[in-house]
Amino acid sequence: MSVVTMTVNGERRSDEIEDRTLLVHYLRENLRLTGTHIGCDTSQCGACVVHVNGRAVKSCTMFAAQANGADVTTIEGVAKNGQLHPVQEAFREHHGLQCGFCTPGMIMTAIDMIRRKPSLDRQTIREELEGNICRCTGYHNIVSAIEAAAKQMSGKKAVAA
Repeated sequence: MSVVTMTVNGERRSDEIEDRTLLVHYLRENLRLTGTHIGCDTSQCGACVVHVNGRAVKSCTMFAAQANGADVTTIEGVAKNGQLHPVQEAFREHHGLQCGFCTPGMIMTAIDMIRRKPSLDRQTIREELEGNICRCTGYHNIVSAIEAAAKQMSGKKAVAA
């Protein structure tokens, strides 16, 4: 057993956990932050994406102990003061979800993608989403949502696709 301490969604947390505990399991089971989904356990689907120190990470591939001292943001920590994050709002406006299972991971991936590459075109968005699987959509609305959010966040007017 080890003690891990991290800041999760702005709140400092310290817990004793088994050394083999994955970050996704720590978030879901210890902290009850169930917006981070477990889809494959093999790092293929992207449903478990969270931000660790500002970077998108598949939390099923990381031990919780590796996040010791880190700043972790889950989908629950993205909205601020009751206002959806621009990417969340764009997914809502552009119908970028169906069943919603992949949506938290898609949104967390998109936020990091926009941070790294503020000027995104549709092809780049599709390439960046290769590690995220949606079993319901053809990705068209997801790409449109990310494109609109990127334009809005960079101050440009979003164009409907």
